[in-house]
Amino acid sequence: MKKILISLTGAMLLALSACTPTVSATSTVTTEPTVPITQSASTATTSPTTQGSAETAGEPQTLTILTHDSFSASEGVIAAFEKENNVKLSFIKGGDTGATVNRAIISKNAPLADVIYGVDNTFFSRAETGDILESYQSPQLVNIPDSLKLSKDNLLTPVDYGDVCINYDKAYFKEKNLTPPQSLLDLTKPEYKGLLVIENPATSSPGLAFMLATISEFGVDTYLDFWKSLKNNDLLVVNDWEAAYYTHFSGSSGKGPRPMVLSYGTSPAVEVVYADPKPADAPTASLVGPNMCFRQIEFVGILKGTNKRELAEKFIDFMLDTPFQNDIPLQMFVFPANKNATLPEEFVKFNQIPEKPASIDPQDIAKYREEWTSDWEKVVIR
Repeated sequence: MKKILISLTGAMLLALSACTPTVSATSTVTTEPTVPITQSASTATTSPTTQGSAETAGEPQTLTILTHDSFSASEGVIAAFEKENNVKLSFIKGGDTGATVNRAIISKNAPLADVIYGVDNTFFSRAETGDILESYQSPQLVNIPDSLKLSKDNLLTPVDYGDVCINYDKAYFKEKNLTPPQSLLDLTKPEYKGLLVIENPATSSPGLAFMLATISEFGVDTYLDFWKSLKNNDLLVVNDWEAAYYTHFSGSSGKGPRPMVLSYGTSPAVEVVYADPKPADAPTASLVGPNMCFRQIEFVGILKGTNKRELAEKFIDFMLDTPFQNDIPLQMFVFPANKNATLPEEFVKFNQIPEKPASIDPQDIAKYREEWTSDWEKVVIR
């Protein structure tokens, strides 16, 4: 998944401009430049396959985790794992999801890390077929719903999920006595002309997710007809989430002119979490009709070539266990995959969860993503 910010920002999805991991003092975070992603792995960090020989008995081993830039975890949670396993966690931030997967594939002959986290279902097949992963079936998988388990060979393990949805400014719709759209097709109606801003799927993770939702709803043969109608209804397209949410959306701190924005299903809760003083109700809400949201699932996997296999397995078990899972919502503003995890009050009160989120087979996404995006650009941008 994608970063989401909110005036203070702080983690992935919804609200997180910086999303810098709040790891323990013994942990390290390395920021890898997103571009060029073709730089040699050896210039970024030491290959994990060569680290073990330098460590002496009794000293902490180093386990290296390659993540997208939105990874975040509480210091105490990370410190507990490090202490229990006599390990030092080192986090490499590899850019957005696509860049992170590409870095892992390009460097597979000299792996950057032992574990990769943040692969989502839009880049799932690329990671699985990239010859970069080792299979691992965590005992914690019994606590994960089957709907999140996309990997038949357990190359990737689900950790969290979130929905990309259109958010709307509740005050605007109340003031105009206007009912929010109940379907994607409703967005093309005259009463919603000039009200929506979205992100470009060629440059934005939520933009890509929303385009996929429209393909799921209308089909490959007719989804572009929907986009033509949406364009004729004065759709605004911008390159990134920050511009859409903070510059053009009326329900954010930026107080822009448009009362609907493509964001995340957890954005309303973030608006409350970071408000000072906290409001009694969220100023925004999500449109969650059938196929109006696209569900993004994030995964973790063991990178092929690690000599820390046992520690890598323990780290995956740790990510799926309740201490880490309970920490996820207010760190990365997504939902924990473990069905036994406890949600914070803000997630229960202010988020709308779609009953029928859109989905597309990850193999189809991998096969047709570029073609679909190119066709979309020809219709909507050019």
